[in-house]
Amino acid sequence: MAAPAGSHPASPPAIPGKAAVAACAAMAVSYVAVLYAPTLLLRLPPATSLRAFFHRRFVCAAVSSAASVLATAALLGVWNLSDSSMALAVFGIRSDHLLEAVVIPLLLTSLVYAGSFIARLWAMSSSCGTDDDGVGVSCTDKLARWMQTSLQDVMVWRNYVVAPFTEELVFRACMIPLLLCGGFKMYNIIFLSPIFFSLAHLNHLFELHQQGCNFMRSLLIVGVQLGYTVIFGWYAAFLFIRTGESCVSYCCSHIV
Repeated sequence: MAAPAGSHPASPPAIPGKAAVAACAAMAVSYVAVLYAPTLLLRLPPATSLRAFFHRRFVCAAVSSAASVLATAALLGVWNLSDSSMALAVFGIRSDHLLEAVVIPLLLTSLVYAGSFIARLWAMSSSCGTDDDGVGVSCTDKLARWMQTSLQDVMVWRNYVVAPFTEELVFRACMIPLLLCGGFKMYNIIFLSPIFFSLAHLNHLFELHQQGCNFMRSLLIVGVQLGYTVIFGWYAAFLFIRTGESCVSYCCSHIV
């Protein structure tokens, strides 16, 4: 029987440890590989615009995430749970203590970016009263325009909705319960599970090379990216295990 996120795994483990690691590795590979399926496997022509390109990737990420959830549910025997709330709790979807589990970590994480927040608010308040052309406009109208522009921007959807949601679903909500039920200790999971997420970014090395970036510069860019994804992955994994709430790691690792 599956153990909810944040709880200790049963003894003996629900699944073999090697099977849990293999499943996590397969999810990481499939999450990246499926992004290239439209052109490499389905032989579809290249996307004609940035919006069409990301729409394809959104669909691919959704398919990969759904497959990971189904695989995790099958491996952990989630289908055998009679209570739907327990089944959802396996993936960190819970309603108990939601306020404390989300607000406190979010406020703590926000302290790191307090300077940036204040600077942005100061810039926004200073620019209120005029638009980019110097024409008078209220702060409310300017905020409404900004929100409308953001909702129509495919990069906003990519950076703040689709990518964070699918990444947290696959690399935290699916992998951490698998590793917990595989008999791994919590501190080992906190420090090792982000490796799967970091390795999933190695495809950026290939993409940078295709864009004409030299190998050493590409390696440096990807290396820095891997470094901060590991650090934030430790923090997100700790929050997920400590609170049992998947939305905590989503908010603290991506939104803030």
